[in-house]
Amino acid sequence: MLVGVYILEGFRQLNTVNVMKPQDLQRLLAILGTVLIVLTVPLRVGATALPRSSPEAQGVSSSVIRAFVEAADRQINTMHSFMLVRHGQVVAEGWWKPESAEKKHVMHSLSKSFNSTAIGLAVAEGKLSIDDPVLKFFPEHAPSEPSPKLSAMRVRDLLTMSTGHEIEAKFSTNAPWVETFLAHPVPHKPGSHFLYNTPGSHMLSAILRKVTGETVLDYLKPRLFEPLGIEDPSWSTSPQGNTLGGWGLFIRTEDIAKFGQLYLQKGQWNGKQLLPSAWVNQATSKQVSNGSDPIKDWDQGYGFQFWRCRHGAYRGDGANGQFCIILPEQDAVIAITADTRDMQAELNVVWDKLLPAFHSKPLKTNPVEEAKLKKTLQSLEVKVSKPN
Repeated sequence: MLVGVYILEGFRQLNTVNVMKPQDLQRLLAILGTVLIVLTVPLRVGATALPRSSPEAQGVSSSVIRAFVEAADRQINTMHSFMLVRHGQVVAEGWWKPESAEKKHVMHSLSKSFNSTAIGLAVAEGKLSIDDPVLKFFPEHAPSEPSPKLSAMRVRDLLTMSTGHEIEAKFSTNAPWVETFLAHPVPHKPGSHFLYNTPGSHMLSAILRKVTGETVLDYLKPRLFEPLGIEDPSWSTSPQGNTLGGWGLFIRTEDIAKFGQLYLQKGQWNGKQLLPSAWVNQATSKQVSNGSDPIKDWDQGYGFQFWRCRHGAYRGDGANGQFCIILPEQDAVIAITADTRDMQAELNVVWDKLLPAFHSKPLKTNPVEEAKLKKTLQSLEVKVSKPN
């Protein structure tokens, strides 16, 4: 019934009383193509979904997307999901069975980007400054004689993974995690030495709870998750009740895409400024150097719990292939979940196979290629697990 209504509306718009002209037929096919895509996407009941579109309508080639999906399926062991958003419209999405649109997936360290977003919101509310010393928040857990370098450590240094540590602190159930972190040696000047530091990300979560009285999960629900329509996020906690912060968030693929779209839109969502644009710019810019290899996406600089990438892009990522890739130059977001051990190979497939799909203007409607893409996306299955 709904398809028939759309078809009739398409004919009405074209005013087709007599013989349909070729250009009118092309327009009608475009309308019907978009309608069929909208009617067949795997939306969750009650969910606030991103709008859907055909790839060509948003200037993306269906055949090139299909080539990317086939290459990723062949080369990456193993993909779990993929969603591509262009100009705010989902143009392609697929899940490797038994994964599905409804199933929440572990984010691993992609959680860090959500955690730092909570800090940005708290800064905007005047709860803290990124230049506050870390010890300010935990006098009860501070060493009796803190070193000058520990005393110099700021919230900014936690955000940029430049706390001054040589190795990460190791948390256990034998002592409060904050106390363990503050007791850990700080041999380098904070701000001068990059070390990927998940315990430092947990400290951001502990600080947020100190200044707001809420866990990161509870704090983000009305400020981020609910406005974006991210339903039932789950996030584990430490023995002391703090959200883990640096890991442990479970959300869905489309939730990743929404988060990336929020950042692509400089913090705006449905006409509201959820997150200050100045914070978005800071968080996603290169704040510290983390290497010099021009072909490694882990050497392009680090922001506030976001990585810089090649091709003018930036991302949040998590172990085993979780990605939220934001491409400002293409006005696009790519969300991926996976279970792989070679994340650079995963990104290489994106750059080599998917980047060429983008065009500056809408493309000619291509129902044949759209149908091939849809068939490919619906036939994906997780590979039998084996070492990469």
